[in-house]
Amino acid sequence: MAERSTAAVDVADNSGDEPLSAKAEKATADGLAESHDTADKSTQDTESEQKSPEPSVATPELHSGHKLARRYRLEECVTRLDGFSSWRAVDEKLRRAVGVHLLPADHPRARSVLAAARSSALLGDPRFVQVLDAVEENDLVYVVHEWMPDATELTAVLAAGALEAHDAYQLVSQVSQAMAAAHREGLAHLRLTPSAVLRTSTGQYRIRGLAVNAALRGISSDTPQRTDTEAIGALLYAALTQRWPYETDAYGLSGLPKGVGLIPPDQVRAGVHRGLAELAMRALANDGATASRQEPPCTTPDELAKAVGEMPRIRPPEPTFTPPPEYQRTTYQQGTYGRTAAGTGPGVTQAVAAPPAPLQSRTGRALKWGVSALLIAALGLGSWQLADTLLDRSKKSDDPGTSRTNGGGSGSDGDKNTQPLTVKDAAEYYPDGKAQHPGDVAKTYDGKSSTYWRTYSFHAGPKLAPFKKGVGVVYDLGSAKDVTAASIQLHYGGDHTTVSLYAANSLSSSAPLNKMKKFASTDTSGTTAQLKANQKVTTQYVLVWITAMPYSAGDQYSGAGFKQAITDVKFTG
Repeated sequence: MAERSTAAVDVADNSGDEPLSAKAEKATADGLAESHDTADKSTQDTESEQKSPEPSVATPELHSGHKLARRYRLEECVTRLDGFSSWRAVDEKLRRAVGVHLLPADHPRARSVLAAARSSALLGDPRFVQVLDAVEENDLVYVVHEWMPDATELTAVLAAGALEAHDAYQLVSQVSQAMAAAHREGLAHLRLTPSAVLRTSTGQYRIRGLAVNAALRGISSDTPQRTDTEAIGALLYAALTQRWPYETDAYGLSGLPKGVGLIPPDQVRAGVHRGLAELAMRALANDGATASRQEPPCTTPDELAKAVGEMPRIRPPEPTFTPPPEYQRTTYQQGTYGRTAAGTGPGVTQAVAAPPAPLQSRTGRALKWGVSALLIAALGLGSWQLADTLLDRSKKSDDPGTSRTNGGGSGSDGDKNTQPLTVKDAAEYYPDGKAQHPGDVAKTYDGKSSTYWRTYSFHAGPKLAPFKKGVGVVYDLGSAKDVTAASIQLHYGGDHTTVSLYAANSLSSSAPLNKMKKFASTDTSGTTAQLKANQKVTTQYVLVWITAMPYSAGDQYSGAGFKQAITDVKFTG
């Protein structure tokens, strides 16, 4: 519980603000001095953003060891600013570390802080640091939140250097998707700085201080979506260049040269990914597009998340392996080093008698004869059984009641006649008018396991009904063929996926399902669905219809929920 980490520092970061208690630098929870830059006006306080005057209410005078609600024991004060303080504390009931914000109940922002904390707690999105409690008690208002000692602030990550293209892609993808989800619930951040973003040990990014940071500081904005989008653009710019995209230094990063304006990231640092550089400019530029492709700016987190999704996926770099050192053969003989014969001088090794040849003793000879006898008996028994089998077959062949068949029969011979069927075309099937990703259906039969057609994430499952009957893809085999089986490779495993095959009449996406003939179905908890026809079917069009999907965690394309993706489909007939 006493672990200390940069990522665990109070969610109300104080970069860019001068504390009231002191004008000098102040040590944060990781023991490093956190600078108080003056770049806040250029990053978050835009023309449409207003910050209320600093209150005159004194910060509550509490000390380490003080308990709140007989449960939260204060351990270390990490921030004291603007009439509130933030602490590292211990939840003695659950025996875990937590963070606590404290301010007087008569503080002019106490009501707004409580409202923001309770709204943030209701979101329940794991991509944000969770608010655990928000209470007014004994003339105090306090907000309890998660403490993450195993995560690292983006400020500390960027201090070590710019991010690789894959890491920067993951950053903007995860943060933009999370903020888009928050804005759909009416919540804004307005203080989305590098110290508000944490990277966990698994490479996931989490955002802290949603709504609460702004409420603690009295920050508001007439255009909250634009403010958060520009902040994400600044994070991406800093991740690509290790420079802050404004003229002033902030968050341990150097600003841009004065008088040059906002220049693209690929002109600041060599080797920057071109697509990510243009994406950062689209999020940062308020008045229009980038100079290279003339694409429109992204003004909301949802627009930015969609722009990230339209980019080609950036794969992680190939791991490098250090070859092991070459084996060094030794020159000494094991068992003779350091042995000296009696009467000989030092350094003269004693000759070791060679062991006798194996199986030369009386016991060895008896063992050899025993093994030889067993081998002879085994060979005789095998020969007798072989002869008996051949005689039995010859009797059966002479029996007039039996006959020989040459292929085309039933059983395993019939299975050998199956052959793969070629898919000529495909289309997504969505009779309810709500498509998933119709442009990706060709990826299900391109022979590449790395590409796939995917569904959206659904909140209810595994069975999609009654909210949605199902999702699927209909395939064109070119002409009417006998379809006997199908092998479908899936992207997500888990409990469980239900797949069925239907004989369709066309590639129509809206043809009624009750007009089609169902001829195979299966359930699987793995990533492979094997289906075999329960009756003979001759058709040109085959529908792969999914009616149940497993629960999977969020990724760069979609959030957590019940979802599935098809990587490869093969039909045989």
